[in-house]
Amino acid sequence: MQPKNLKYLVAVVLAAVLIVGFSKYNPAASNPETDKKDRMILDLVTSVLTKHHFSPKAIDDTFSAEVFTNFLESLDYNKRFLLQTDIDKLEKHRYQIDDQIKAGSLAFFNEALAITLIRMENSKTFYQTALANPFTFDEKKFIETDSEKLAFAANESALQERWKDLLQYRVMNRIYDKLRDDTDDDTTVVTTEDQSPSKSFAELEAEAREKEMETHSDWFKNMDDLEHIDWLGMYINAITGVFDPHTEYFPPRRQEDFEIEMSGQLEGIGAQLSQKGDYITVEKVVSGSASWRQGELEVGDKILAVAQGDEEPVDVVGMSIRKAVKLIRGKKGTEVRLTVRKKDNTKKEIPIIRDIVELEATFARSSVLGDREKVGYIKLPKFYVDFYNESNHNCAEDIKSELEKLQAAGVESVILDLRGNGGGSLQAVVDIVGLFVGKGPVVQVKTSDSPTKVLQARNAQPVWTGPLVVMVNDFSASASEIFAAAIQDYKRGIIIGSKSTFGKGTVQNIFDLDRAVSWTNNDMKPLGAIKLTIQKYYRINGGTPQLKGVTPDIILPDNYNYIDFGEREQKHALPYNEIAPAKYSIWTAGRNNGFKKAISASQKRVGSNPRFTQIDEYAKWLHESREESLVPLNFDDYRAYQDELRTRSKAFRKLGETDAKVPVAALPDMLVKMEADSLKHKEMTQWHKSVAKDLYIQEAMTVAKDLR
Repeated sequence: MQPKNLKYLVAVVLAAVLIVGFSKYNPAASNPETDKKDRMILDLVTSVLTKHHFSPKAIDDTFSAEVFTNFLESLDYNKRFLLQTDIDKLEKHRYQIDDQIKAGSLAFFNEALAITLIRMENSKTFYQTALANPFTFDEKKFIETDSEKLAFAANESALQERWKDLLQYRVMNRIYDKLRDDTDDDTTVVTTEDQSPSKSFAELEAEAREKEMETHSDWFKNMDDLEHIDWLGMYINAITGVFDPHTEYFPPRRQEDFEIEMSGQLEGIGAQLSQKGDYITVEKVVSGSASWRQGELEVGDKILAVAQGDEEPVDVVGMSIRKAVKLIRGKKGTEVRLTVRKKDNTKKEIPIIRDIVELEATFARSSVLGDREKVGYIKLPKFYVDFYNESNHNCAEDIKSELEKLQAAGVESVILDLRGNGGGSLQAVVDIVGLFVGKGPVVQVKTSDSPTKVLQARNAQPVWTGPLVVMVNDFSASASEIFAAAIQDYKRGIIIGSKSTFGKGTVQNIFDLDRAVSWTNNDMKPLGAIKLTIQKYYRINGGTPQLKGVTPDIILPDNYNYIDFGEREQKHALPYNEIAPAKYSIWTAGRNNGFKKAISASQKRVGSNPRFTQIDEYAKWLHESREESLVPLNFDDYRAYQDELRTRSKAFRKLGETDAKVPVAALPDMLVKMEADSLKHKEMTQWHKSVAKDLYIQEAMTVAKDLR
């Protein structure tokens, strides 16, 4: 229910973070040993940051002011605890934090935390009072849902009113959802006079308040787990966050929390989650996981409820991630049903059969598209290398094998689909570029204090010399961006997809702080670790994917067309810059003279295609919806507001699907596997169906044919 940017805590505890057992932790009751350890961690982190970060910052007044803002945002991003008078009292620290860091002082941290804990304790009475009596929903009033537009409350009376409005909004939302769930007809209007099949509006309102009381009480109790090191970690990350968004401090913590925090993979469904405000949000769907194979859970979905099989759903709005994990996890083969809020504000129930990640599903796979004019299609979910598994899968070797099989099948052009590919092995991407260009530079890597290193593909000859189309989207990152950039710089193929890729051009490494202290300080361990940005990637043309990503040669409308997405949205992201280009020769063996014609033809098709026009309209609507942050607290107005959203979103269903299905055929070796394995047959059939109706693949296939 709280901070937007809780750094390391955000994936471990409820981002609201911030209610602890007030009797359990009193910042004023520190002891010499704790103070010594705090100062040691602060000194070690500062030393690592200033000496080894790719782009070290000056610890000065400007830096101090940024840390001041970061920490207060972490403590109370939603402005539900601190008063403006508290901020005024802390203002004396704004330009003193740099001096405190150099002196090993935690004065700002201690005072800000002490004030916040008192305000949090006081807020308990606010929610208990507000939820004690029924709400009235006839007043013409609005709530601001964008915390960045809110000022800190002037006094406790104003803060208590803010809590009342917030809780009324949450209760109203629960009532509307229940009434709508009990109404089969989307056109039916629900009002304060309505009732569900068995309950009146008043009864639903009472139940919703009871649920909110339970949720908030549980929320406060769950935060009792936070200890001194957790709070210190928040402050340290207010410091590291000024360097860049990927540099962060990880304090020592219990193993379960550490696994959730670092891998983010929830055993059973294969999704990486984070806390954003009141909601647990899907950050990533793991390739090959149960969620990935089921196909309906998407990045950005907000999880509202979790049900076990046919049991009643459990509301998880406002619940800590730790507790939600226990509901979502389960034995392989059991069903969990997630009720999610989609980006267009519609609700959807997604049944998922828990399973382990199927490694084979993450490997490169290919099929043949079309009938007469055959196009080879390869999907690469990630750039994988496995040195330890018996199969020893390497995506470069797998791509080579798929290319050879496609050549044997007589394809005339190839599509490599990197949509949603978040990266992986650097050496693997270098090797794969070599399959298409032969020997030559692929990417440049630079540290702050060393000469630029150029990584070279060593292939004597390329494996595929025919026309090439590379598909990317907003979620193509890191190694995917390196590949797309190299292919584009060599003019080896056409890049097609979203307005740009993710835009992450940096490399991080983990430093264990325990290794930085001598045996004489063993009693201070464990001290935690710091993930540090140490390098930056550059294209062979001298530019970097950082912030800009890779801009495709052909841009296709998608849901994020008008929304800032990716690295550029991150606070304190490292800037774009350029270095000297590497020495490389433009590809001449292929038919790149047809690029302009193919690009022009595609732009005309896309411009006149009603499906792409509809996607663009949807993207505009999503952008407009994100800008609308005032929500009515009058129930009839809220109902009209929600019904309009439902009606609009209904018009945009099945976006990205084509009416004219693309012919898809399995390669001979896969046909043999499908005949011998019924599960493999089912999986591949489902995959082929999704490929066949994919509007973006259809356009990529047409471009590939135009390049022949």
